[in-house]
Amino acid sequence: MNSVKLAPSILAADLADLAGALRICEAGGAEMVHVDVMDGHFVPNLTFGVPVVAALDRRTDLPLDVHLMVSNPDRLLDDYLAAGADRVAVHLEAAVHLDGLLARIRAAGARAGVAVNPASPVELLEDALPALDFVLLMSVNPGFAGQAFIPGALDKARRLRRMIERRGSGVEIAMDGGLDAETVPRAVAAGVEVCVVGSAIFGREDPLAAMAEIRSRAERATA
Repeated sequence: MNSVKLAPSILAADLADLAGALRICEAGGAEMVHVDVMDGHFVPNLTFGVPVVAALDRRTDLPLDVHLMVSNPDRLLDDYLAAGADRVAVHLEAAVHLDGLLARIRAAGARAGVAVNPASPVELLEDALPALDFVLLMSVNPGFAGQAFIPGALDKARRLRRMIERRGSGVEIAMDGGLDAETVPRAVAAGVEVCVVGSAIFGREDPLAAMAEIRSRAERATA
């Protein structure tokens, strides 16, 4: 497995100081910045619109990992790509024509991903793997930061890893929800390569120390 990539979720940061959150991500050596887009329909919360993503893109060179928790990704996708999204995950549960959405993401020069809710089986992705760059496994029910980790996500990661290896594809496994210094090593051991961490970084008094601890534990889990 490749080294673990850390994707701090700015939803958990001080929303009045997103520029400061980006500086923390950069100083802590994050590989990307995770941006949770919620529409108030697919999930009950409402978060970052296209202008916010464009503003983030202007303030950092880190890749923007945009997670579209929206009921109509077909209508919104192109706007977020134009705003500067470098990676985009659309939800399996919201994508009527998943293959077409993934093709549009790749045509825009971004990495194409699909997010999977806790109750959705990863086996549904078997035929989509050739069109995917990554899969984002939800280890909480999407919609709010600070939820408790769902242990069943670990078995899903292991099953997905076997599917990917069987197909010989280079699809990356990411996980989002309830990840911290205790759960990240378990996720990594199950085959996760990108860890989306929010409250366990931005909710700490010293976010940089939190990032360092999480990365250290994650790297030990790959040894």
